[in-house]
Amino acid sequence: MTGMKKGAGEDPFADDSSTESATATEPQGETSKPEQAEETDSKQADDTETQQTRQQIQIPYKFRRDGVQDGRDRVPLFLQKETKVAERDALHEFEDRFEENVSLTDLREALMKVGLQHLDEAEECLEEWGYGMTFD
Repeated sequence: MTGMKKGAGEDPFADDSSTESATATEPQGETSKPEQAEETDSKQADDTETQQTRQQIQIPYKFRRDGVQDGRDRVPLFLQKETKVAERDALHEFEDRFEENVSLTDLREALMKVGLQHLDEAEECLEEWGYGMTFD
């Protein structure tokens, strides 16, 4: 491509030997450190802004994972018949509310997390099953 001005079609990522030679020929004592400091400060500000954005906009677990088992430990779960029926009914209820399919795995963990936030009610259930009974 003849006739083009220098720099018009050059690779912007190519090494620029003229910059390197100019830096090498600077008198001692004069460096480009103030420019480097400005670049570093600018990069740190950008990094801080990026971190704040990530904290403000956190992608929900449903969209971050590759599958429902991602980030979860497998634990056995054995349910009584009436609990299994209630779980199925709850699944249908949430699918109606969200107007989309709800993962049974997600529902089970959500129910577990809510139960952990309501230990007094869980205690009542355990007492119904016989926990805390003494036969003195």
